[in-house]
Amino acid sequence: MANSIPESAARFSKFAEFYDRVRPRPPEELADLLRQWSGVTDPAVVDIGCGTGLSATIWPEVTGVEPSAEMRAVAARRGIHVVDGTAEETGLPDGCADIVTVSHALHWFDAALAFPEIARIMRPGAVLAAFDFDWPPAVDPAVDAAYREFEAVHTALEAERGLRPGFAPKSEHVARLRESGLFRHVNEVCLHMKETGGAARFVDFAASQGGVIALLEEGVSEDTLGLTRLREVAERRMTDGSTWWWTCRVRLATR
Repeated sequence: MANSIPESAARFSKFAEFYDRVRPRPPEELADLLRQWSGVTDPAVVDIGCGTGLSATIWPEVTGVEPSAEMRAVAARRGIHVVDGTAEETGLPDGCADIVTVSHALHWFDAALAFPEIARIMRPGAVLAAFDFDWPPAVDPAVDAAYREFEAVHTALEAERGLRPGFAPKSEHVARLRESGLFRHVNEVCLHMKETGGAARFVDFAASQGGVIALLEEGVSEDTLGLTRLREVAERRMTDGSTWWWTCRVRLATR
C-alpha cells in the first residue's frame, strides 16, 4: 500500500541519518511497563510513525509503520520490519497488536481518523503508548536558558515564514484520547533516564527539528536562530561526560 506522505513526515525526510544519530532512544523500562500494563509477556508490537526505528529498539520484534521512504530505509537497515503507512491508514489487519507505540508523533496525527484506525488494529485489552521526551534534557541551568532563548526565536521565525504545520498541543493528548470514547482507560505516567553527551551532540539535537532545518535551508543564519549562542554556552558549561537527565512522558490508553 502506498500512502501520500504527510507534510509532517516530509519535514524529517531530508535528514533521516542526522535525526537517527542525535535523537534519544526510549528507556528500556518502557517495555517492562507496557508488558505489565497489557498483561502480555511476548506482545505483538506495532510502532506507528516509527521513523528511523529508534523507538522500536526496546523490542525484540516489532512492526513499524512509517510514510517516509528515507526514514524507512534507516529503520530497515536496523533490522526492523517496517511498512509504508500512516496513522490514519496503517494497512495492517484488524486486532493484530497487543501494544501500539507512538513516539514523538501523536501531535501530528489527524485524531478523527487516526484514533479509530489505531483502535481497529488493537486486540481487546491492548495498550496504546504515546510517548514524548520533555525538551530539552536537564543538563545545566545556563544551557537550559540558552536553549529556551533559541526555542523562542526559531518557533517565532517558523510561524512568521509559514513553516510550522498545524499540530495538536501535547498537553491535550490525554484529554483527546479520553474524549474519543475508543479506550476504556487512559492515564499518563513519567519515566526517567539518563545519558551522557557533550556540547556538539546537544547542539545537533537542538537543530534536529524539522522547522530548524527548514529555516537553515532558507538561509537563516545560526546566529539569527540562536544556535551560535547555544553552542557557545554549551561548550563553556558541558563536557563530553555531562549527564543528560530525560523525562519520558507516556500516555497509556487501554482498549
